[in-house]
Amino acid sequence: MSPVRTMAALALLLAPAWVLAQPGPAEPAPTAEERLYQQALESLAEGRKSDASDQMTRLIDMVPEHAGAWLDLALIQCSLGQTNEAERLFATVETRFDPAREILELIAEARDTGCVAWTPSSSGALSVTRGVDDNVNQGASNSTFIVEGPDGQLELPLLEDFLPKRDQYTQVGGDYVRDLTANGTMGFVQFQGRRYDRLRDYDTASLYAGVESPWRFGRWLVRGTGSLGVSGMGGHLYQRQAQAQLRVTPPLPLPARTQLHLIGAATLTKYATLETFDSGMFEARALLSHHTGSFSANATAGLLSDRARDDRPGGNRHGSYLSLNLRQPLGWNTVAELAYTRQTWDSASAYSPELLIDQVRAQRTQVVRASLTYQVAKRQNVVLEARAVRNRENISIFQYNNRQLQLSWQWLYP
Repeated sequence: MSPVRTMAALALLLAPAWVLAQPGPAEPAPTAEERLYQQALESLAEGRKSDASDQMTRLIDMVPEHAGAWLDLALIQCSLGQTNEAERLFATVETRFDPAREILELIAEARDTGCVAWTPSSSGALSVTRGVDDNVNQGASNSTFIVEGPDGQLELPLLEDFLPKRDQYTQVGGDYVRDLTANGTMGFVQFQGRRYDRLRDYDTASLYAGVESPWRFGRWLVRGTGSLGVSGMGGHLYQRQAQAQLRVTPPLPLPARTQLHLIGAATLTKYATLETFDSGMFEARALLSHHTGSFSANATAGLLSDRARDDRPGGNRHGSYLSLNLRQPLGWNTVAELAYTRQTWDSASAYSPELLIDQVRAQRTQVVRASLTYQVAKRQNVVLEARAVRNRENISIFQYNNRQLQLSWQWLYP
């Protein structure tokens, strides 16, 4: 049964009762039954059909004459392939509540269509990109390395390999999402590969897969995600990664179409050949999102802690994260997006005194990204994206600037 038709039926059932429930400007506090019904509708909207079914059943036990709960439960059971139970519930709605003609038509349509077993839905995207990168190797902004010697500062010229290298690239990427259960759990796969025209040692590839599952505790929405991934560089395995993330949406009295999410994550990274760089990173972030019509804005702020698992240069480090993202349709099938990110890292100890780098590393990275997406067909987009990176550090050899410009063709499924 189409969710749109289901929500239309809910509106038909609830509209008269909702109007009568308005005594004046001050609305009465919702009852326990009303809160349970709202939670069930939210579970249904979030794809947690099993939870919605349990909540509707509890509501019917509390309020046997709740016509909306009976119909919703019937439609849910039908969507889960429980034909006999759905028919029993449909018959109860028809005989007990004298439903309107629109409701009878909805029930007849469900019967004609049939209560097929639950089938998972899926979606995906594939993109092919051509781009140019003016600093593939993150080469230093300065051609000399400044070190402190016994007689003061000393400037050492950098080798060619440490200076910026420019090249063009071809990139292929994609992601696929599929429902795993009727209660909102889904699996996902993401991959990306980039091949440079000349600097083949910097070719990259990555593959990530994971599972995400939602829960609801009263009015609190919780989503848990676990993922595993591998990445390679220059045709060789570079690192392996495992991540666990928890996102909590508290029921705060925010303005309409505004939500606050609290996110905690732990990431374990192991390098194939650079074992001293293995680490465990912990994040705590707050994400504030707002949607007004077709315009959307997101702001994220967080704290980071990166714990070295071995004798890593600089030891442990801590940092902060801030990002802003704006998205606005411009007309003519075109959407503009602008994003800004600032990330800081401060190490706990000197980077590498034995290599004449006895400073405690302090990193400040800013990224600005702008894109235009033009829909050329129903499920096809052309995306033009520009990105600029400015990395400033107190150790000159690590400072770099980077600019990229790329054009992508996207195919969306379904």
